[in-house]
Amino acid sequence: MANQVIQVVLAFFGSITPAILFNIDRRKIGWAGLSGALGWFVYLVVFRYAGNAIASTFIGSFAVGCYSESLARKLKTPAFEFLIPGIFPLVPGFTAYTSLRFLVENNTSQAFSKGVLALAVGGSIGFGIMLSTTIFKFFTKIRKSREKFDS
Repeated sequence: MANQVIQVVLAFFGSITPAILFNIDRRKIGWAGLSGALGWFVYLVVFRYAGNAIASTFIGSFAVGCYSESLARKLKTPAFEFLIPGIFPLVPGFTAYTSLRFLVENNTSQAFSKGVLALAVGGSIGFGIMLSTTIFKFFTKIRKSREKFDS
């Protein structure tokens, strides 16, 4: 349990760093950090029950996307200010590194396995973000058409 709390705190700081590097407004850096902490927390919870890194990353990135879209509407700022720093903890950097290490060691079967996993996890990040953004745009369009119809 303590290990997971440490991981979520580190995900918070791991999301603050790219927010600073991307020159995000100082008042929004904490929100960007919460985005990464939320994504990693969701990842840990889903991974604990599902045991699948791809599904866990998808749901974690979907949560980051929903959080980013909601906060963007509330703070009247682009969602990418929270979205990009928020997915940093979910990026499969170590898996890609392990794949290359196995390739250098001439262990092609393990290299292929880890490489496919890294690509699948990366794809699940993209799909989770795409799905959350599409859902928010869909409901926004419905709300605007209702407002237009009512007036």
